This record gives sequence, structure tokens and C-alpha cells, in this order.
Amino acid sequence: MTAPTATTVLSGAPADVPVAAHSSALPIAIAVTRMLMGFYFLWAFFDKVFGLGFATPVERAWINGGSPTTGFLTNATAESPLAAVFNAIAGNPVVDWLFMLGLFGVGFTLLFGIGVRVGAIAGAAMLFLMFLAEFPLTLTGATNPLIDGHIIEMGVMAIVFFGVADQRLSVARVWRTVVGDKTWLW
Repeated sequence: MTAPTATTVLSGAPADVPVAAHSSALPIAIAVTRMLMGFYFLWAFFDKVFGLGFATPVERAWINGGSPTTGFLTNATAESPLAAVFNAIAGNPVVDWLFMLGLFGVGFTLLFGIGVRVGAIAGAAMLFLMFLAEFPLTLTGATNPLIDGHIIEMGVMAIVFFGVADQRLSVARVWRTVVGDKTWLW
């Protein structure tokens, strides 16, 4: 007679189906979401640098002398109680460089899966500042007075941050040989 074995099951899953059968796609889903967020940030970077004609017209491209922060920080913040703060830093070359380095760095780390924890924290911080710039959301015609896309994207950053240990579709294996036990750099 053999002893019964314990099988971990998901809540709501049949008791005879192990967790792995239900969650094997989760790391892939997180990886695809991570890569999409990386592409999202990199696209914003390249659009602001070259004026690809989506959010930034060619004539306002950074490469043509435009400021990547002026448009958003002067227009989106018009009704915000923090408008004076954001208007004061709009177009400042230091702020422009920090913003663009942030867009590129977050995009690169998330797309390639290296330095994801640092990238996710930086991305969440950037998204939180954009959220504050547009607050209160009821004045901008949003459908929810507290939650907008920036908050949802911050949630994605949290999932990516905590899912880094089982990272897929990335160059993380090579990166981890470089950074070793410094898990904060994973």
C-alpha cells in the first residue's frame, strides 16, 4: 500500500489537476505583457525623438529642437491642482533628458528582460508622475475619477517586478551571469 500524495490545486480547479497544468502559461503571459510594455515605452521614446507623427509631429521632434515634455506638461495638466509645478518644469532641458532616458531605459529593460526590477520601478514612478500631472481625472473627461490607464500600467509594472524570478522570452539568463546574486538588478 502506498501513502497518499498531496497535490497542490488552484482554488476552483478540480482536485486531481495539479497547479502546473493551470499556470504553465502564466510566465509566458507575463513575459509577453512585459515585452509589450517595453515596446510601448520605446515607441514613445522614438516618437518623441524623431516625430513619427503619432503623438509628436515631425516639426516638434526632439531632433528638430522640440521639447519632449512641453506638450504634455503644459496641456494635460491645465486643470490639475499641481499644474503650476508641472508647467514650471515643462521644457527644462534637464527634465527633457531625464524623461527621455527614462522612456528609453524602461523600454529597453522590459523589452529585453534585463534589469527588469529597476525598469519596473522607474516605469511605475514615471507613470505615477503622469497620473499626478493629469489629476483630478474627473476634469479631463475620464470615465473614472481615480483610476486611469497610468494606474493600470503601474499594476502591470508590479506584476512584471514580482514575476522576474521566473522570467521567459528574455536574455535574463545571460544577464544574470553578469550581475550574479544582485537580484535587485534582475
